[in-house]
Amino acid sequence: MTRIDELRATAHPLRLRMLSLLTGAAMSAAEVGRELGVSQASASYHLRVLERVGLIRVVETVRLRGGDAKRYRHESSSRRIDPDAPPAPRVPAEDEASYVEALIDELRRRARRRAEGPGVTTDAELWVDPEVWRRVVHHVAEASALLHAAARPPRSPGTQPVSMTAALFRLERP
Repeated sequence: MTRIDELRATAHPLRLRMLSLLTGAAMSAAEVGRELGVSQASASYHLRVLERVGLIRVVETVRLRGGDAKRYRHESSSRRIDPDAPPAPRVPAEDEASYVEALIDELRRRARRRAEGPGVTTDAELWVDPEVWRRVVHHVAEASALLHAAARPPRSPGTQPVSMTAALFRLERP
């Protein structure tokens, strides 16, 4: 699948939440639905969309009440980030806009749940040396990979819910 297919699949706030949820645990459509407050049918539909583009995969099938339940898991793309890789092809503006809107909706939802404690918020449009930019992308990718690797199932003892949203990209020259 292409980057465009992934953007289209994630251009929905519920699917973004599912990816986060499935980073910490393998879950079935019923479990995802209960956690996110949606029907099993809705969860199943959105899981199939994410599976079709390769953002999640079935990691086990369990027998429940006479039927089979697939458990899905998200393998974070942040683990595959290579700051030295060639640039990805340009994404059509309408696909990118849909993804950005879903991201904005999800960020608004999370911001309403913001708790006291340490955090970082930054926004910048700057001119920097290419080597500095490469290092920043590398460090943010490492931080993202660390969080994804440490993710646990919801409400696991000794854990706390956290949020990370990062969108790093070069800008075209004016």
